[in-house]
Amino acid sequence: MGLGAMAMSGGPYGEADPDESVATVHAALDAGVTLIDTADFYGMGHNELLLNEALQGRNRDDYLLSVKFGQMRGPGPVFGPQDGRPEAVKNFLAYSLTRLGVDHVDIYRPARLDPAVPIEETVGAIKEMVEAGFVRHIGLSEVGAATIRRAHAVHPIADVQIEYSVLSRAVEAEVLPALRELGIGLTAYGVLGRGLISGHWNAGRNDPRVRSPRFAPGNVEHNLALVEELRRVADGKGCTVAQLVIAWVAAQGEDIVPLVGARTRTRLAEALPAMDLTLTPDDLAAIEKAVPKGAARGDRYPSAFMSALGVG
Repeated sequence: MGLGAMAMSGGPYGEADPDESVATVHAALDAGVTLIDTADFYGMGHNELLLNEALQGRNRDDYLLSVKFGQMRGPGPVFGPQDGRPEAVKNFLAYSLTRLGVDHVDIYRPARLDPAVPIEETVGAIKEMVEAGFVRHIGLSEVGAATIRRAHAVHPIADVQIEYSVLSRAVEAEVLPALRELGIGLTAYGVLGRGLISGHWNAGRNDPRVRSPRFAPGNVEHNLALVEELRRVADGKGCTVAQLVIAWVAAQGEDIVPLVGARTRTRLAEALPAMDLTLTPDDLAAIEKAVPKGAARGDRYPSAFMSALGVG
């Protein structure tokens, strides 16, 4: 299991307590979690600075930092285009290394595909940073099978980060088979559907996430009915809904690492036992019956963001 740090810097998840965020990172590391995922645009650098604080005094060889780049931002909640130009790649990396307080990142990846820059050029620039010792491995995020193949031809790709959960399964059609053919791992984010399938969400909740299609009135009620079906399976298994859906992702293959975006020690403590939860074929069939493929109502991102995704 990896720890996704985005929610520790506000954004679509609302405000977070920085002291609790640092304590959560410490608790994750102490529990044996070794992968921490961030991005230079999470909180406009805030997330990297927070991790710098949280990782003080820790042995650098005891954890892996996965860093995304390329998403342009403006002041406030303003998103711009992607920037995958080679010179921008190196510039972004220089700032990330400084904010994180490290001499290298373990996995460096463009957050999305820049349609104006061939992926070969973006990956080629990261390859130069690998050769210079500033990056250990190259990753991708939210791209399709054809882009993965083109990038992998330039330099071996370690993993592709993409949304994958019982609600979001488009990756199964083309991307996951391509990854397995090429020997590339999958880092699954959104395993709890941004909290929608955590077992803790309720309709009418006042939260920035309600602007997302799956949380919108008319959709959220349908999707929460699916969660109640999952709750019946979880109750029979003696676990929580969150543990069940995390374990489902992990059960899809040893080449898949679930990222859990916990920002409190309480949520982390709930998530961790999922990695010791064994799902039998009967359990998996029951989950499939509760939430058949394509059962979710609403896109996983607002329409303005969907065009940047390699899969739906």
